[in-house]
Amino acid sequence: MNKSFAINQFLFELGMLSRIQREGWKLIGISQPETVAEHSLRAAQIGYILALLEEYESPEEVCSMLVFHDIGECRIGDVHKLANRYLHVNESKVVSEQTMPLKRIGKNIYELWKHVEETDTIAGEIAKDADYLECAFTACEYRARGYLQAEHWLDTISELLKTRSAKQLFTQLRTMEPYSWWNGLKKIK
Repeated sequence: MNKSFAINQFLFELGMLSRIQREGWKLIGISQPETVAEHSLRAAQIGYILALLEEYESPEEVCSMLVFHDIGECRIGDVHKLANRYLHVNESKVVSEQTMPLKRIGKNIYELWKHVEETDTIAGEIAKDADYLECAFTACEYRARGYLQAEHWLDTISELLKTRSAKQLFTQLRTMEPYSWWNGLKKIK
């Protein structure tokens, strides 16, 4: 298989992330939750900022980890925690098989993914916190739209965060109105 073909195949596969919805939110009645791609984008944005707050020297590394942290879901879908109780998914095998045809590039992507999964580096720990924080922001947004059971996600996430900065952001976001950020920005003529 030629290198360009393998890369193009992988890039087409990544397009699946824009079509796969985050399934866990359906448990509380959200029929059209955000996609995995939408989650990954905001998680990467949060990760970059969180890395800067933690004074990590390479925030782009954390951002890159988060861009690829859910790529296995292209093949297995978004398996939520309740389903995980009954299923065993070897996501490491999935990501390994996805990235293997890409040779050196794939090895790099697999390593980025692995650091988030294993939180075995400072960058991986920051990335995992950013992943959790993105879920917390989304939970706050859904709670404000009347899905009160989204509070469960917030309770769970509060126990999972490791970094000082993530804990500070989380404490603040929990009390905020997520749809008020634009107040005062509109100009009245």
